[in-house]
Amino acid sequence: MAMVRMEVGTVVVGTASVSSLVVLDRQGAAEDDPVHLPIKIGMYEASAIGMGVNERKGSRPLTHDLIAHVVSALGGKVASVAITDVKETTFYAQVNIIDRDGGHVSVDARPSDAIALAVRTGAPIYVSEDVLETAGAPDLDGAARDEQRLELERFHEFVNGLSPEDFNVSGRDGGESRGDSRQAR
Repeated sequence: MAMVRMEVGTVVVGTASVSSLVVLDRQGAAEDDPVHLPIKIGMYEASAIGMGVNERKGSRPLTHDLIAHVVSALGGKVASVAITDVKETTFYAQVNIIDRDGGHVSVDARPSDAIALAVRTGAPIYVSEDVLETAGAPDLDGAARDEQRLELERFHEFVNGLSPEDFNVSGRDGGESRGDSRQAR
């Protein structure tokens, strides 16, 4: 399964009536070829990711801080997190850990928890290409730019196809061109 490296682009902390979400962006994507993956998450999970991104430390460790400390205290390291699947509106993720002996352990997780852990540990975030194909958001800005570009190309073709005869319109005064308002005096 091919994986794409992503980074946290936007975190929206909603309210009871507005959904929270995290938007992952393809890391290093060209401005004209962005890839976005919006994931609807809970309000508390959005806050946890936001606190990790902004490196705000509370007076006491939060759950994701605790997990990172436990993995480290046991001699392990969070190597990466991966969003591996999506079924309907449910995403699936794994936290990939290297233990003290160099062994690899993968633990199932909710994407929001995996992302919150990744931003605290500096671990890379990956998303399966299949997930991006299924749930990736269209680039609406890019679509608008493409439409503008096509419109300009059509206009340039139209202008380049014009000839002086296209401007020779008969007027009321016996055939003078409207395009030439100068009169001999």
